[in-house]
Amino acid sequence: MLTNSLRINPSSKVRLADIDPRSAPGFDEAEKSIAKARALAELTDNVQACAELQYRMYAENKHGILFVLQGMDTSGKDGVIRHVFSGLNPQGCHVTSFKKPSEYEADRDYLWRIHAATPPRGEIAVFNRAHYEDVLIVRVHNFVPQTIWEPRYEAINQFEQYLANNHITIIKIMLHISKDEQKERLQARLDDPRKNWKFNPADLAERKFWDAYQEAYEAVLSRCSTEHAPWYVVPADRKWYRNWAVSKILRDTLESLNIKFPPPMCDVSKITIE
Repeated sequence: MLTNSLRINPSSKVRLADIDPRSAPGFDEAEKSIAKARALAELTDNVQACAELQYRMYAENKHGILFVLQGMDTSGKDGVIRHVFSGLNPQGCHVTSFKKPSEYEADRDYLWRIHAATPPRGEIAVFNRAHYEDVLIVRVHNFVPQTIWEPRYEAINQFEQYLANNHITIIKIMLHISKDEQKERLQARLDDPRKNWKFNPADLAERKFWDAYQEAYEAVLSRCSTEHAPWYVVPADRKWYRNWAVSKILRDTLESLNIKFPPPMCDVSKITIE
């Protein structure tokens, strides 16, 4: 199953250099010529299936889904949200993009704003970046001492265990792109007038810390992939594969919950509407 091949097993020692960002787990070598066409067709099918499963989940009101997206700049977090979640009912799905904390947020513990955005039962919450920034960018740039960020791995695991205990199913996706692919995507933002607005000079500054970010991500994946909140590393150099794989993980997870419509409040066979 695809979800098993992309899932990081608990206590694994992850080396991102061992995972090819252009690979396509789930497709055989013989399928190379038709892989993209098949993936695009199945993406449509997966989106439709997820919409139906979301509807059932909303009705049943027993489970919630927390969907965490992380990745280097240009890895495609916005693209995944646009393609994979496009078919869901916005009444039961909300997206939160976590940026630099406001002064109000910074005066509280780092998980305060995260917890406030977690989903109620029956709904799906998508985090575009998340609490992991507090052991990624914070670590890379030494915003706080190691004595502060080091204990956060275990605190995050405990926080996610608490959510799982309260019927929130957690899916964490790391979109894995290569440095060369990031260069091409940044250049595309410069070359295409319709994408100029997306270019941020700060992305070039962050690119200089590529190796430090890879190390920080490896620590996150190795220390915070658990049975109740697994990490998945999705090769993301090829957008068609990235979107297909994420949609498949979401669909498989929803189907695993065995969601059912609740019984009617009365015997509907005896109701006559005049």
